[in-house]
Amino acid sequence: MNNGQITSLVTGGAGFVGSYICEYLLSVGQKVICIDNLVTGAKSNISYLIDNPDFFFVSHDIIQPAYLDEFLDDTIQEVDFVYHFASPASPKDYSNHPIHTLKVGSMGTLNALGIAKRYQSTFILASSSEVYGDPEVNPQNENYLGRVSTTGPRSVYDEAKRFAEALASAYYHAHGVDIRIARLF
Repeated sequence: MNNGQITSLVTGGAGFVGSYICEYLLSVGQKVICIDNLVTGAKSNISYLIDNPDFFFVSHDIIQPAYLDEFLDDTIQEVDFVYHFASPASPKDYSNHPIHTLKVGSMGTLNALGIAKRYQSTFILASSSEVYGDPEVNPQNENYLGRVSTTGPRSVYDEAKRFAEALASAYYHAHGVDIRIARLF
């Protein structure tokens, strides 16, 4: 905590869901670092947050390493939570940006996990029900492995989320990073 105030970092914070996460975290008194490259997010989603002194917008693509000390002043010494919400999520976006979608799921997740490891933060991954692919069982429990096509039209999004979950789990086992995975339906 920075002077007793919780600090959260939100990747994809200018996206549809990420912007609401930023708004909520600010409403409960947290400092919020919003990282977004605005490829699928929009500055208009966070425009009403910009003047809040506890909100910090960083224009950055999370597939590149993020060294927070390069972006922020010295008022932020710690990051308590890393919310990894960056990812093209609509079929139109991941169809138009298939390689970038996979990079966000792999390198972006790796970089966000690196921040969580460095600051000993809790890492929250926004995953998706798409990790189940075209399920043969409804509803799915968390142990269901799914039926996923690796080459179908939705595969880049499905596989990016599956890989991100596996990488987060590996970081937990290898480095003790406290992780949470939320499969948003």
